[in-house]
Amino acid sequence: MNIELSGLHARHPSAARHAPAALQSIGLQLGSGEQVAIIGPSGAGKTSLLQILACAQRPTEGQLRLGGNDPWRLSTRELRRLRGQLFLAPQVPPLPPRQRVVTSVLAGRLPAMSLSASLRSWFYPSDIPAAYEALCHFDLGDKLFDRVDRLSGGERQRVGLARALLSPATLWLIDEPLSALDPMRAQMAITALVRLARERHITLVASLHQVDMALTHFDRIIGLLNGRIAFDLPSSEVTRERLAHLYEQHEHELRSDTLPFVSDTALDEPAPVVMHCR
Repeated sequence: MNIELSGLHARHPSAARHAPAALQSIGLQLGSGEQVAIIGPSGAGKTSLLQILACAQRPTEGQLRLGGNDPWRLSTRELRRLRGQLFLAPQVPPLPPRQRVVTSVLAGRLPAMSLSASLRSWFYPSDIPAAYEALCHFDLGDKLFDRVDRLSGGERQRVGLARALLSPATLWLIDEPLSALDPMRAQMAITALVRLARERHITLVASLHQVDMALTHFDRIIGLLNGRIAFDLPSSEVTRERLAHLYEQHEHELRSDTLPFVSDTALDEPAPVVMHCR
């Protein structure tokens, strides 16, 4: 699933008329099977961009092409088929509280299932081993038959990510997947997500508040600020100077201890970020 955006503007449907657009003049190209992290302060437009890419929100101006198609020029049936190739994981996954985890994970397959098969799976989960394997990637195998309302916030977030592994999607759109996770499980989750996307040649676009995670696990970083692209660079070229400018009014979101070490003697010139082996 390749992505092309040109001169794209978007405004949230509930925004006040005088409020600035959530996205302004966005131009972007992503190749099929590419993994990209989007960073930027709160309110920069990260979630709005993912909503646009998921065809959940229509741009007010400009052009969006997914897999060579303008989704908003497709017929209703064709748009439904295209949406079946997209998987959007919101920061708080909409999981029915009384549902079993196994059923929630297998729901990732619904776009590829008939109505009768989806109803059967709701009452009698159709592929329990596949759900278990997906959960094990996020250290949740022991929660297979638990009810969703008995999970912690971080566990629910990881169940939402496990759904992606069973979906027929060729584009994963992941919004703040680590916000409720402790550092150890955050490392585990993002490592599994990026590795599986690469193995399956799935296009992955993830918004992250954890800048260090983005720099470590993604080869390409897009910085958003006030609805515009501030930079679009290989992770090795994202310097502390660029990050300081991106978070200039939001220093509390960019703690110095999360950034790769740069010697004080090198701060006169933008220094490349040190990449960590993994």
